[in-house]
Amino acid sequence: MVKKRHTAPCSDAGEILDLAYQAPPGTPAGVEVLSLAELRERAPEGLLARPQRLDFHQIVAVDSGSAAHTVDFVGHRLTAGSVLWVRPGQVQRFGDVAAVEGTVVLVQPGFLPPGTSVAAMADDLYRPVLWQPGGEDLEAVFCAVRHLATDFRTGGRLPPGIHADVLRHLLSVLVLRLSHVAGPAHAAPPPLPEAFVRFRAAVERDFTTRHRITDYARALGYSPRTLSRATLAAAGVGAKEFVDRRVLLEAKRLLAHSGLSAARIGERLGFDDAANFSKYFQHRAGLSPGAFRTAQRGHSA
Repeated sequence: MVKKRHTAPCSDAGEILDLAYQAPPGTPAGVEVLSLAELRERAPEGLLARPQRLDFHQIVAVDSGSAAHTVDFVGHRLTAGSVLWVRPGQVQRFGDVAAVEGTVVLVQPGFLPPGTSVAAMADDLYRPVLWQPGGEDLEAVFCAVRHLATDFRTGGRLPPGIHADVLRHLLSVLVLRLSHVAGPAHAAPPPLPEAFVRFRAAVERDFTTRHRITDYARALGYSPRTLSRATLAAAGVGAKEFVDRRVLLEAKRLLAHSGLSAARIGERLGFDDAANFSKYFQHRAGLSPGAFRTAQRGHSA
């Protein structure tokens, strides 16, 4: 299922585990479908309760039960009919995973055809983490999940390339259905401005080394004003705030889930000294890096 790229000392259960995708022998590379019961059985003891940063997509369709689940400091409640989608790079933590049953779909980046609208939807880190479809949407989404699970289980006699293509198409159906779940919270958004799409990708790639909008504007060939207008229209905040939020999220991840000092975290995020990082963090988070770490560690205890 997965393999650990980095394992923190067992004494520090708050440390992030980086989990890399590894296809089981004899299955199509790039996708795996299993039940939550199988996930619990196969995961090493204690792993699911610890913070994990995935390098793959994890979709969980809940059939029954209720449990908490945290993704990047936001708590979610999984109940029957919930669909959770954790994307590569996000940090998750299971609650009482034994209290829910359902289906888990693990997908390696690049499995869906690159450059397509389906792949763009799947890879969009700013899409919702949790859906709660109802009515016909609920029926269609869970039908797509069951179909995908059935073909994963029964397609072994097909040529490997054909089996992978079948699963790719069925996964595309699931992604499209989820992306167009009815309701004001999850209605299909209008196409994003190209300037914002390019800016967002650049921020995700370079936020540890670039904090100034002028640097992004120069690299992308836009004016700072164009980037700010496009970002405000697409994300509801200005370009500088968009960058700051991404830097702050990574700082929170490292403070809560790593043993790195605040000075080392600031250095990793592109700050020239610890004082500048501390001032930056306190201004945006409302408390010092040390106070945030203490609060998170106390909350996790």
